[in-house]
Amino acid sequence: MASTNSQPQNPMNPTNPINPRFRHLPLNVTDQMHRRLAVPFPPQRIVSLVPSQTELLFDLGLGAKVMGVTKFCIHPAEARTNATVVGGTKNFAFEKIAALKPDLIIGNKEENYQEGIEQLAASYPVWLSDISNLAEALEMIRSVGLIVGAKEKAATLAETIAASFAALATSAAAPVSVAYFIWRKPYMVAATGTFIDDMLHRAGFANAFAGLGRYPEVSAEQLAQVAPQRIFLSSEPYPFAAKHVAEFQQLCPAAKIEIVDGELFSWYGSRLLKSAAYFSQLP
Repeated sequence: MASTNSQPQNPMNPTNPINPRFRHLPLNVTDQMHRRLAVPFPPQRIVSLVPSQTELLFDLGLGAKVMGVTKFCIHPAEARTNATVVGGTKNFAFEKIAALKPDLIIGNKEENYQEGIEQLAASYPVWLSDISNLAEALEMIRSVGLIVGAKEKAATLAETIAASFAALATSAAAPVSVAYFIWRKPYMVAATGTFIDDMLHRAGFANAFAGLGRYPEVSAEQLAQVAPQRIFLSSEPYPFAAKHVAEFQQLCPAAKIEIVDGELFSWYGSRLLKSAAYFSQLP
């Protein structure tokens, strides 16, 4: 989270930290990995290495300053046409990033790879998010808003998202157990400690694999043993489709199986504006 004393210093007028005469002075912040860094304020050349955070930057009105994105940054549609594609989330094209001369790079602990981030951090300000629940996602939104000069807009966005989740109806009945699959061959699920797990709980479900951590591989036998009442096949990162439903129905004949929108369960930026409404409509 950006530190509380993270306004650029203005010796002439400390009550007006973004006086045009002092724009681009360093903003000293702490990211969600507790790393300290200095960012020119406001940054003018941003590279985003995370799809959900790319969308957030555009929704905060920073699209014109986003110089580089990954090949997976599909929202908004113009992100990959207006900016340079600098590789994937786990294989950066360092020469392309260098050519962009970024004054801020935004990444994520889980979605990016440590070696690549460390290489970039040796040359540029790299702000990293670390998100496993809604509270941390809202903190990220507010912090990114602060460091890019869109503090008020980000605060309003975070408040709107928080309100939408607070309005989700809760049932007095025991929550329905769900196995949330993110991959096939091998089968992998989202378990305890993931952002998806937090979303499942907020949507009123119990994670059938709560006894396991993060993203474990599971066998057909394990799935049959936990006997979830429902099975969610995520649309990403593996592109589960209708043709896969029969495969899981054989494994768990009694379970209700459906394809779900993985972006609304796993994207932790401004797409969260749509998540609570989607969860409330899951049959």
